[in-house]
Amino acid sequence: MLPADLIKKIKKVHIRTGRTVNTLMAGQYKSVFRGAGIEFEEVRDYTPGDDVKSIDWKVSARLGRPFIKRYREERELIIMLLVDLSASGRFGTGAANKQETAAEAAAILAFNAVRNNDKVGAILFTDQVERYIPPQKGSGHVWRVIKEIFSHAPQHTGTDISGAVAYLGRVCRKRSTAFVISDFIVPGGGAVVDRAMRAVSRKHELIQVRISDPGEFELPEAGIVTVQDLETGRRVRLDAGHARTRRLFAEGRAAAHQAVADQFKAANLDCIEIGTAGSAADALTRYFRVRERRKR
Repeated sequence: MLPADLIKKIKKVHIRTGRTVNTLMAGQYKSVFRGAGIEFEEVRDYTPGDDVKSIDWKVSARLGRPFIKRYREERELIIMLLVDLSASGRFGTGAANKQETAAEAAAILAFNAVRNNDKVGAILFTDQVERYIPPQKGSGHVWRVIKEIFSHAPQHTGTDISGAVAYLGRVCRKRSTAFVISDFIVPGGGAVVDRAMRAVSRKHELIQVRISDPGEFELPEAGIVTVQDLETGRRVRLDAGHARTRRLFAEGRAAAHQAVADQFKAANLDCIEIGTAGSAADALTRYFRVRERRKR
């Protein structure tokens, strides 16, 4: 049985994100994410103005007048949400931490999918895949996805994005659109985009949703502070009262953040930036608009 405060939080996100999808994003999701193929619909008489390339010459020859084949887009999509539940997601300096912001972004994407009759599934991961929710349709399934994201108690603290993406490649046989929702902070500052991610991106569309908190990029003016890595437990003491220490810390964090963005750009992978101090809905709406313009 879930605690009452957690149930209240899940219901609040469920209601708020449902309203967001119905107001801010109406039509945008559908216009930028299309089905994986086309399927035959009908053969009908040719009329002036039809594309001559669509004429079915065999049927036309048999019946003695021109006919065309019509196809329709296979609209149904599979949307997969790969949600990072590693310990770094517990960090937050405002009303919401990174994990809560990630959960809200996932909920918005899930509602968009179900609203357009697409299937949605989820992979919850740390340094291992901890939960797999097969893609299904329906608002009840969205409730389940949101509940699992909020209530799942991670068994591990680390991060293995590559492993989660490789798992996606194994369990999803049909092409899917996958949103990787993470802060993309990896052990030792290693490469985020590796061979496994590049291989999976050739079959599935991978869209990165990077969650960050303002407190990650600056130290408070508070004298001696202890900075802890939530995933490894490693602690470092810094003199935050010293301007040079604060400047070097900020420059280092900004450089690391930019390095990950450069990896995405080099691999031709989209990245949506969402801060805990901002609105997940606004960030996703901006992305949908940019993508819509790009498709024109």
